[in-house]
Amino acid sequence: MTERRAEAETVRRTRSERHLRILEHVSERGAAHVLDLSAWLDVSQATVRRDLRFLSEQGLLRRTHGGGVAADAGVELPLLRKADRLRAQKHAIARTAVRLVPEGAAVGLTGGTTTLEIARLLTARVPVTIVTNAINVAAEVASHPQVRLIMTGGHARSQTYELVGPGAERALREHHMDIAFLGVDGVSAAHGCTTHDPLEAATNAAFADRSSQVVVVADHSKVGRATLARICPIATVTSLITDPAADADEVARICAAGVRVEWAEDA
Repeated sequence: MTERRAEAETVRRTRSERHLRILEHVSERGAAHVLDLSAWLDVSQATVRRDLRFLSEQGLLRRTHGGGVAADAGVELPLLRKADRLRAQKHAIARTAVRLVPEGAAVGLTGGTTTLEIARLLTARVPVTIVTNAINVAAEVASHPQVRLIMTGGHARSQTYELVGPGAERALREHHMDIAFLGVDGVSAAHGCTTHDPLEAATNAAFADRSSQVVVVADHSKVGRATLARICPIATVTSLITDPAADADEVARICAAGVRVEWAEDA
């Protein structure tokens, strides 16, 4: 029975990873064909059709004859679907990030899969204050006595488990953070830090405004990318932590803008 459960878990993770790759492919290109996806993913056309049907039923894309198209421009992947993607890189980025946190620091954490990893690591370190608008981050750290937790109010976004909007921004204006870790959907020299939702962008901007250091934590798939809503210009960012697969030319442009880049070398 244990072996069967392990096999089932492997199949689930493989399918989940495949779904993520399809969604990102469609999001970036607007459309995808079954034949192209079959060759790219190295699976049968029947498997791709089943995947497209499932994703269409979830409202994450729209089926077409022979393929699929984005349900809307710049579709945002739900947080649970992001969690399995580039897991090793996110762990490595989080490990690099927590080394920047001194004892007793006030740390801002926005929502995101990488910032959740940072929160988990911080609970095992020195006493720290965590200011967050992310429901899952708060749930992760609330039971740890060495963590002082401050949570904003606001309107909950089901895609990211974040509290956003004027209520969250008012709460953040009442606090100062030594360092804020921003989870983003895109970061580039030209467009700065971006995300999919304008309310989320405004709340994340409030984290940046109230922090002495602004550290963007982003795996290589986010570097050089821009999405709908700008959080802040690149000049606001103190540091970027990414993995070695990030586009070298874009990293050079970000460095030239005055941002310190740190590599999660054990990714």
